[in-house]
Amino acid sequence: MKNIAVNVILGVSAAAGCVVPCGCSLGPKYSRPDTAADGQEAFMYAPSESGGKADEDDFAVVDAWWRGFGDETTRLLVMEALENNTDLAAASARVMQARAVLTEVSGRQWPEISYGFDLSRDKRSFKFGPQRFSNLATTYSHAISVSYVVDFFGRLRHASKAAAADMLAAEAARQTVVNSLIASVVRARVEVATLQRRLAIARADSKSRRETLEVVERRYDHGLVPVVDVRLARENLQVSKAAELELRLSLAKARNAMAVLLGKTPAELQETPETLPALPDLEVVPVGIPAQLLRRRPDVRSSELALVASNERIGARIAELYPDLTLSASLGNAADRWRDIWIGATETYSAAMHLAQPFFKGRQLQARVKAERARFEELAADYGGKVLAAISEVEDALYTEEMLRETLVHVRSRLEEARAAEQLTARRYGQGVESILVTLDTQRRRRAAEEQLEILRQRIWNTRINVFLAVGGDWEEAYTDAGDA
Repeated sequence: MKNIAVNVILGVSAAAGCVVPCGCSLGPKYSRPDTAADGQEAFMYAPSESGGKADEDDFAVVDAWWRGFGDETTRLLVMEALENNTDLAAASARVMQARAVLTEVSGRQWPEISYGFDLSRDKRSFKFGPQRFSNLATTYSHAISVSYVVDFFGRLRHASKAAAADMLAAEAARQTVVNSLIASVVRARVEVATLQRRLAIARADSKSRRETLEVVERRYDHGLVPVVDVRLARENLQVSKAAELELRLSLAKARNAMAVLLGKTPAELQETPETLPALPDLEVVPVGIPAQLLRRRPDVRSSELALVASNERIGARIAELYPDLTLSASLGNAADRWRDIWIGATETYSAAMHLAQPFFKGRQLQARVKAERARFEELAADYGGKVLAAISEVEDALYTEEMLRETLVHVRSRLEEARAAEQLTARRYGQGVESILVTLDTQRRRRAAEEQLEILRQRIWNTRINVFLAVGGDWEEAYTDAGDA
């Protein structure tokens, strides 16, 4: 008899390995929906003279794009942010949660095996004839139990696949945070460097205006100019000094924002260099980037993975309409003395098969299937919208950078002319053949041109960051040290 009980338990355990492959899996098979990216061979504003290398399934370069800037300061700042940023730590924790859920859901496909020990004491009273008697009974028992849900219709398998897709979506969402964090750090680096440069320009401008004021005051002392020239020159200097203070305030705020990204207090942030390396030429953007490359974008991938999970949940909901078969067995001993539960004579065993078929639940199960199908349609529309928006973001970024680089040529020419005009009017004013208003105006124009140039360079940097984010990473081969990120 003991052999029979052992075989029952072993048989239930073996069902986990032999029944699942024989079962059927209900529900629709996933197919990626058609989007605006399908059939589009290249981005409209990608430079025509470049060639493409990118692979839409190469995720190794997604978070290494920032290394192409070739700036050591940026590299150190990004690595520090990836290590200390609190938002990224929270996103990583969400990934671990999703992995734990996947482990839990997948574990339901395996038999549950448990061991139990029980001790009970029971006192009963009964009457026999004119007298009443009582009986005190003690029972010791222990047993190994096995329970297994036979997943004939794939309910558990669909739930496990849905949890796996959710986990991958959480990882893609974490990658979105990584890319956003890197972009924020690089932008902060660019903003700080730009403000430092603009502050240096403002200080140099104040020095130049102070020298102009000294010239005006000397000419006034000699009776060559009216007092209004002195007043205007002093006002001109105060404007520059006030601009210095505004820039110092903006720089302090930018540095504080960078400290938050790095997980530091403002007092812990070290000084950053004022200079930035020259950006790579726009021509590295390959015209052959297929619009399908956008599938590498973490937010687009996360959206599609949510769609995959919903598709699997449709199958799980459909499987709930069909019977559930549960096999269970136990093998143990029971006796009134501790030492007797270890002998064969007190052996107990049981085996059971439970089949449950939903009969009537007020159309709840059908409603769940319809709801999950509607959820799938919602996510499909959301996915298509994200792809469409991503294409627009790429086109905007590519065209913006092209226009800004053309603008840069004109701004540089403007600055060159403004500097020449300032030098000319300064000499003419010293000779008494030019008015103070023209002289001060040329100074303001030169200062405005220098400001415009620095701000334009910052916009070009930010636009290049937008290109990387819109495409979903770099389009060149992965950097050799990309794993550091």
